[in-house]
Amino acid sequence: MLKAMLIMLVAMSAIPAGDAASKILTSELGVAPTYVVWTRFLIGGLVILPFTWRAGLSVWRDWRVWFRAVLIALGISCITRALQLAPLADVFGAFFIGPLVSFLLSVWLLKERASAVQAVLVLLGFVGVLLIVRPGFEASAGLGWALLAGCLYGAFLTASRWLAGSVALGGLMITQMVGSVVLVTPFVFGQFPEFTPQIAKLTVISALGSMIGNVLMLFAYKMHEASKLAPFVYFQLISAVVLGWLIFGEWPDVWVITGMCMIVVAGCASAVLQSRRPIAPRT
Repeated sequence: MLKAMLIMLVAMSAIPAGDAASKILTSELGVAPTYVVWTRFLIGGLVILPFTWRAGLSVWRDWRVWFRAVLIALGISCITRALQLAPLADVFGAFFIGPLVSFLLSVWLLKERASAVQAVLVLLGFVGVLLIVRPGFEASAGLGWALLAGCLYGAFLTASRWLAGSVALGGLMITQMVGSVVLVTPFVFGQFPEFTPQIAKLTVISALGSMIGNVLMLFAYKMHEASKLAPFVYFQLISAVVLGWLIFGEWPDVWVITGMCMIVVAGCASAVLQSRRPIAPRT
C-alpha cells in the first residue's frame, strides 16, 4: 500500500507540473494555446505508441472512440486557455467540477446507482467549486474556461466508463492521443512559435507531465484497489497550490482555499463510501 501511495503522490504532482509548464508557455512566452494542446497529444502519443498500437487497431470504427477524443481534445484546449488567464490553483479547483459532472452523467446515462449520502457529497463539492469560481462576483474568463474544461472532462470520464467493457485500456489511451492529434491538427497551422531551447524544454515538460502522471496512476491502481487510492487524486490541488506559489508567486485567497477543502472532503468521503460498497457476486 505504501508504495502505491508514493506512486500516486508523484503522479498527482506530475500533472500540475505539466500544466505549470503550459502556463509559462502561454502566459509568459506568448505561445499559442493551440500549439501547446497539439504537442501535448502528439508527444504523449508518440511515447505510448510502441506499447499500445496493437490495442487500438480494431476500435477506430466505433464512433464512441471519436466522440471521446473530441471531449478530451476540447477539454484540454479549454484548460490550456484557462491556465493562460487565471492562477494555477484556481484553475485546478474549478476544473474539479469534472468528477461531479461524471457522477451525474453516470447516474443519468449509465444508470449507475447513487445513495442519498453520495448526492449530498456531490452537492458539497459543487458548492466548493462555486466558492472558487464565484459566478457574478469575482469570476474571471479564465475560471469560466476552467469550468468548461471540467465539464468536458466529466463527460470524458463517463465516456471512458461507457467504453470500458468493449475497448482495452491500451486502446483507450492510444485512441484519445491519436484521435486528438487528428482533430487539433487543422487548427495548429500558423500557430507554431519561434523555437528556443526554453520553449522546446517547456513543450516536452508540458506534454510528458500529464502523460507520466496518468501512466503512474494506472500502475498504482494495478498495485492496490483503485477505490482505496482514489482520495489521492485530490493531492493535485495541493500540488497546484505549491507550484503556483513557487513558480508564479500566486497564493489562493480564503474563498479558493475553503472551496478546495470542501472538494477534497466531498471527494475523499465519496471514495470511502465506494470502497465500503459490497461487491456483487460473479454470475
